[in-house]
Amino acid sequence: MDLTLLLLEIFWTFFVIGMFTFGGGYAIMSLIQAQVVFGKAWITEETFIDIVAISQMTPGPVGLNCSTYVGYEVMRAAGYGQALSVTGSLIASLAIVLPSFLIVLAIAKAYAKFHENTLFKGAMSALRPAVVGLIGAAALVMIFRISLGGGTPAFTLIRENFPDWKSWALFAAAFVASWRFKADPVVILLAGAVLGLFLY
Repeated sequence: MDLTLLLLEIFWTFFVIGMFTFGGGYAIMSLIQAQVVFGKAWITEETFIDIVAISQMTPGPVGLNCSTYVGYEVMRAAGYGQALSVTGSLIASLAIVLPSFLIVLAIAKAYAKFHENTLFKGAMSALRPAVVGLIGAAALVMIFRISLGGGTPAFTLIRENFPDWKSWALFAAAFVASWRFKADPVVILLAGAVLGLFLY
């Protein structure tokens, strides 16, 4: 395939993946696999499995890491050298984050324009409890195994996921420092890391 066409196709493929994937890094990886392994057959399934393993071990968002490595491997599999393979990884990385960047930029502009609007303030006020509820629901899902069989949900404590007293103490200290003393979040994170190393 012509170099320019291949780079454009890599960009468009990852741009569409970034635009329509919801659910985080692992959801994005399944869509990448469907496109580059099964749809376009750019790389083999064995190569993709290796890429997933490396993406999980590399610092940073797993979906972005996967896109970077896939872009590199697609160009390498097409017979191009090191420099063009790195170009492929850069294009795939840019394309996967570009939709999110544009959407957030549009939201930020809308917020700057309408943040004093009464309807906008009302909508934001209504969303805040929903966000708190979603975060709380995620915490409950990690702590309890929820069974919906028989009509009534049954909650079983997942012992391995339930924090011990030291974790609860760190959580309480972080909550008090943030809520009561308005401590800087960075300071809370660093203090939590140091205390966690000391306690565990």
